[in-house]
Amino acid sequence: MKYLLGFGLICCHFFNAGAQHRVVITLGEYPVTTGKDSIFIAGNFNNWDPHDSEYTFRANSENILALSLDLPAGNYEFKCTRGSWKKVETGFQGNDIGNRDLRITRDTIIEVNIEGWKDDLTTTEIKHTASGQVHIIDTAFFIPQLNRHRRIWVYLPEGYSKTKKHYPVLYMHDGQNLFDAATSAYGEWGVDECLDSLIEAGRQACIVVGIDNGPERMSEYNPGEFQNFGKGEADQYLDFLTETLKPFIDKKYRTLPDKNNSIIAGSSMGGLVSYYALLRQPSAFGKAGIFSPAFWTASNIRSFTDSLAPINNGKFFFYIGAKEGAEYVQDMEEIAESLGEKSAAMVYTVIDPAGKHNEKAWHRWFPEFYSWIMADGFNLIIKPGN
Repeated sequence: MKYLLGFGLICCHFFNAGAQHRVVITLGEYPVTTGKDSIFIAGNFNNWDPHDSEYTFRANSENILALSLDLPAGNYEFKCTRGSWKKVETGFQGNDIGNRDLRITRDTIIEVNIEGWKDDLTTTEIKHTASGQVHIIDTAFFIPQLNRHRRIWVYLPEGYSKTKKHYPVLYMHDGQNLFDAATSAYGEWGVDECLDSLIEAGRQACIVVGIDNGPERMSEYNPGEFQNFGKGEADQYLDFLTETLKPFIDKKYRTLPDKNNSIIAGSSMGGLVSYYALLRQPSAFGKAGIFSPAFWTASNIRSFTDSLAPINNGKFFFYIGAKEGAEYVQDMEEIAESLGEKSAAMVYTVIDPAGKHNEKAWHRWFPEFYSWIMADGFNLIIKPGN
C-alpha cells in the first residue's frame, strides 16, 4: 500500500450529526423581475437540485416567503434559484457569487437578501477570460455512445506550435467551468492561467482537453442509479472518452498516449466519474484528480473499489473541503482509505479545513494536484492548515 495524507489538513472538528435542528430561512429583499417564478434553495443538503419542490419558499401567515428545514448540526452551503442554474442568484451587477454558508448548532432563523438573477437582462456582460492558449475544437462534437453533442475545449501549452515535442494530456469534465468566466455559471477554475504559471516555473507542460457537461450530467457522470436521474451512463461516457475522443486527440495533437501520460480530473460528479474512470479503464488512464467527489450519489462505488482496486497501480489525488459537510468528508476518506489498503496505487488525500464546494477552492488546489500528479516517484507533501 502506498498512501499519502496531507497531515496538516485533517484536524477538523464536526458537530454531532445525530440531532435534528429546525432551520427557518426567510426571504428579505429580492429583485421584482422574478414574475411568477417560484424561488428555491439548492445546497449540499439536497444534492444541489435547483428545482426541488421540497425546498421551495412559500408565503407564511405573515405573507413572508419562508422555508423550514430539519437538518443535523454541521456546515452547509446553498444558493437561491428560480428553478434552474440559468436563473441562479447573482451579485447586484450580475456577477457570480460564492455559495452561502450555513452553520447549524441549534434551531436557527436567518434572512436571505438576493441582489440579482443570472437571467436578468439588466446584468452586465461578463468578459471572456480564456487565454490565447485555449481553443474550441468543436462546438458540437458527436458522442456516438450517447447520441449527444458537446463542446470540446483544448489548452495547448505556450510554444506548442514551435516545437515537435509530445505532451501528456489531462482530460477534464464540466469544460465550461475550466477556462472562461463568460461560460461558467459559478466562476472558473482558471486552469489555463494556473498552467501558464506552473509551466513557466519549470513544471511539466501538458495539453488539457475540456468536455462540456449537459442536462444529463447527473446520470452521465454516474456509474449507478441515483434518485430521480435514472440509470447511470458513466460506462457509455467513459467509452466515449477512450474509444472516440482520446483517439481523436492523439491523432490531431502531439500527445504521449500511454496511460501514465493520460490523466483525468473533475469536481463533484466530475470527481466521481474521474475516480471511476481509473478503476474501470486502468489501461487508458493512469492518474486522476478527484475534487470534492459526489460519492454519495453512487451507492455502488464501494463495491467497485473492492473489486477493481486490487488490479490498480495508478496515482489518485483526492481533495475535499471540510465546510462541504462531515458526511461528504467521511465518504471520501473511506473510499481513499479502502483504495490505499486494497491496491498498489499512490493515494494523496487533502482535507482543507476552510475549503468549500466551489470553483474557488478547486482553483486553489489545482496547482498542488498538478505538481504532485506530474512528479516522478512517490513524494510526501505536507501542508500546514489554514
